[in-house]
Amino acid sequence: MVASNGLQDWVARLDRRLYALLIGVAIGVMGGVIGLLLAVAGPIITFGLILGVLAGLYILTSLNAALYGVIFVMALLPFGTFPFKIGFTPTLLDAAMGAFLLVYVLQFMTGRRRGIQLTPVHALIALYMGWLILSFIFGIRHARPTSANLRQFAETLLSISMAFVLVDILRDGKSLRRLLIVIAVAATAQAIITLGLYLLNDQAAERTLIRLARIGYPAGGVIRYIEDNPALSERAIGTWVDPNALGGFLALCAALIAPQLFARRPILRPVWIMWGIVGLLGICLLLTYSRASMLAFAVALAFIGLFKGYRRFLIVLLIGAIAVLILPQTRDYVIRFSEAFTGGDLATQMRIGEYGDSLELISRYPLTGVGFTGTPSIDLYTDVASMYLIMANQIGLVGVCLFAITIAGVFVYGLRSLKQAYQVVGLRSLHLGALAALLAALVNATADLYFFRLDFQASITLFWLIVALALASSRVIRQEAAQIELTVETR
Repeated sequence: MVASNGLQDWVARLDRRLYALLIGVAIGVMGGVIGLLLAVAGPIITFGLILGVLAGLYILTSLNAALYGVIFVMALLPFGTFPFKIGFTPTLLDAAMGAFLLVYVLQFMTGRRRGIQLTPVHALIALYMGWLILSFIFGIRHARPTSANLRQFAETLLSISMAFVLVDILRDGKSLRRLLIVIAVAATAQAIITLGLYLLNDQAAERTLIRLARIGYPAGGVIRYIEDNPALSERAIGTWVDPNALGGFLALCAALIAPQLFARRPILRPVWIMWGIVGLLGICLLLTYSRASMLAFAVALAFIGLFKGYRRFLIVLLIGAIAVLILPQTRDYVIRFSEAFTGGDLATQMRIGEYGDSLELISRYPLTGVGFTGTPSIDLYTDVASMYLIMANQIGLVGVCLFAITIAGVFVYGLRSLKQAYQVVGLRSLHLGALAALLAALVNATADLYFFRLDFQASITLFWLIVALALASSRVIRQEAAQIELTVETR
C-alpha cells in the first residue's frame, strides 16, 4: 500500500513537471514568434495579428461573437486582406464569415442546434443562386476563370447564404434588436472614422490610409474628389476607399436605424442617442457627394413616412428639402443633382455612354448574359454604373427576372407581416427599417453597381444581410403575433 501511494505521488509530481515543461516551452515559442514578428513586420502588424488570433479563438466559442465579428469587419475593414498568400490572398471578411459558418455547423454536429427555420422566400433565393452558378458555367465558354474569379464568385455565394443562416439563428425579438444595436455601433464607428479623415488635411489623411496598404488597401492616391478633379470638393471615403460604396453603406444603415427615432421602444435609450447616430450618418453621407445614395436615403425616409406612427418623417423630409434648396452651403449639391438629371456633368455623361454599350451587349446575349469570367470580344465590357444593367450583362434577363421575383417575394412577405407588427412592441420599427433599407439599396442600385459586382464583397454581404433582417423580422413577428392571439383566446 505504501509503495503504491509512493508511486502515485511520483507520477503526480512527474505530471506537474511535464505540464510545467510544456507550458514553459509554449511560452518560449510564443515569445520567439512575437519577437520575430516585431523584427520582420513591425509593432502594428504584430499587435494586429495577436489581437486577431485572440479574437478568433473567442469567436470560435460563440456564434453571436462570430456574427458580430462579420459585422465589424464588413463595416470597418471592407477591403482588408491578410498580409500573406495561400495560393490566393484571403480577405478579412472571408475569415470572419468562414469562422461564423464554422461555428454554426459545429452547433449542428454537437447537437446544440436542431432543425432549420426558414421562410417560403428562401426557395426563390435558392433558385436565384442556382441561376448564378449556371451563368458562371455558361460564361466559361467566353473566357477561362482566374483564381480571382473563382474566389470572388465563391465569396458572393457565401454572402447570399447569409440570408439562410441569419434567418435560422435570429429566432426572437431579443436577438434581432441586439443585432441592430451592433450594426448601429459599427456604422457609427465608420462614420466617426470617415469624419475624422475628412477633417484632416489631404496629406495627413493620405498618410493615415496608406498604412492599411499592408492589408490590401491602395498604397497611394486614395483621396477622392468630385470627377477626380482636385480643384473640386473632396469626397468622404472612410475605410471604404470608394465614396459611392461608402455612400451606399451609410444610406442603408441610416435607413435601417431611422424608424428608431419615433419608435415606442427604441433599441437605445435615451432617444437622443438614436438622433445623434442618424445625424452623424447623414452628415457623412452628404460628404460622400454620392447622389444615388442621398436619393436612396430620401426615398427610404418617404417610405417610412407612409406608415402610421411615422408620418413625422414626411415633415422632416420637407424641412430638409427646403433647407437644401435655400442654404448657400448646399448650393453645390443642388447643382450636382440638377446636372445628374440633365446630363450636364462628366460623370453622368460617362454613365450614359456605359448604358448604351450595356444595351448593345444585352441585345447580343439577352437570356443568359456572358457570365463572370470575361466577354467574347474586346469591344464588349460588363462593368456599368447600374446594378441592374451589370446583372443583365452577366446573368441575362432571366437572371434579372429571378432577382426581381425574389426581392418582390421579400417585400410581399414583409408587408404582410407588417400588418401584424402592431401587436409586437419593439419589432415594428426594426422590421420597417429593414424594408426601408432594402428599398434604399434597390434605388441606389439604379446608378451604382457595387451590390452585385464581385470585387465588392462587403457591399454584397450588406445587401443580403438586409434581406435576412427583413425575412427574419417578418417570421418572428408572425410567430409572436400568433402567440399573443393564442394567449388572448385561452383567457
